[in-house]
Amino acid sequence: MTTYISILRGINVSGQKLIKMVALKKMYESLNFGNIQTYIQSGNVIFSSTENDPKALETIIASKIASEFGFEVPVIVLNAKTWQTIIDNNPFAKDDQKESSCLHVTFLAEKPIPFSKESILEKKAPNEEIDFTQNAVYLYCPNGYGKTKLTNSFLENKLKVKVTTRNWKTAKKLLQLTLESNDQ
Repeated sequence: MTTYISILRGINVSGQKLIKMVALKKMYESLNFGNIQTYIQSGNVIFSSTENDPKALETIIASKIASEFGFEVPVIVLNAKTWQTIIDNNPFAKDDQKESSCLHVTFLAEKPIPFSKESILEKKAPNEEIDFTQNAVYLYCPNGYGKTKLTNSFLENKLKVKVTTRNWKTAKKLLQLTLESNDQ
């Protein structure tokens, strides 16, 4: 079985698309996934599956959420190895001058087609920083993520792929939980 992390976008935000983590875990159990563990209320689920295709898992999970909870939710599924690579490659995490609470990772559902970096860079605030890889966008938002123009919707529009963002603390914690579940 392969260990995966699924991240759901836009649940339990401002009273919209409410899903209790107990109900979400039960739903994952109904899909015959193993070693299921949720983390905080924003739709982070670690699980194991015999399915080897993360895209197939995204479709299965999104479809089940729609049928069980009555609304559509973008779902991104990454295996533990890919998640580890994304964490390891954050260029801002290695800079002692950057406050870790200002770091965010926008996870991409797939590799974006060629895009205009300039059209994205022109939206960042002067003290913000951004870096791109094929499966993640790294953000440094010293004024807070809530104030940046480099939002999920903006990046989806520019990159033409589904995205969802997690703060650095959550991204690292999900990796830690994944590694711990693999040790068992």
